[in-house]
Amino acid sequence: EAGGVLLGRHIRDTCDIVVDLVSTPLPGDRQSRTRFFRARRRHQALIDQVWLVIDGACTYLGEWHTHPEVIPTPSLIDQFDWRRKLIVDRFSNCAFFVIVGTTAVCAWEGHQRRLLLHSLERSGGDVPNDASG
Repeated sequence: EAGGVLLGRHIRDTCDIVVDLVSTPLPGDRQSRTRFFRARRRHQALIDQVWLVIDGACTYLGEWHTHPEVIPTPSLIDQFDWRRKLIVDRFSNCAFFVIVGTTAVCAWEGHQRRLLLHSLERSGGDVPNDASG
């Protein structure tokens, strides 16, 4: 597995977001076929650096990682980690969690106030609806 963070913008007066930067694994991350551990400090340093360079116009939107499965579904570890992030991390109301499988990419949205996770559907494509736990 591999992973990184999603940085971008919320479009004012809409429900839309723009992902401007998708980070890749950084030194200190640990990867195996079925696990990925993100080196928190290095990724936070990247987020801080982008924030300064773009003068605050880019913010943390969420995280991504891979799964060695055709249509990815979040593991119990993923769900626990996402809910922990909804409590601990700083972001504006919702965060996005993306899992890249071998043929499909699936995404979930988590809401900070309600600690809920729900899958997002792509227009024109099938995404598992009930992987939110």
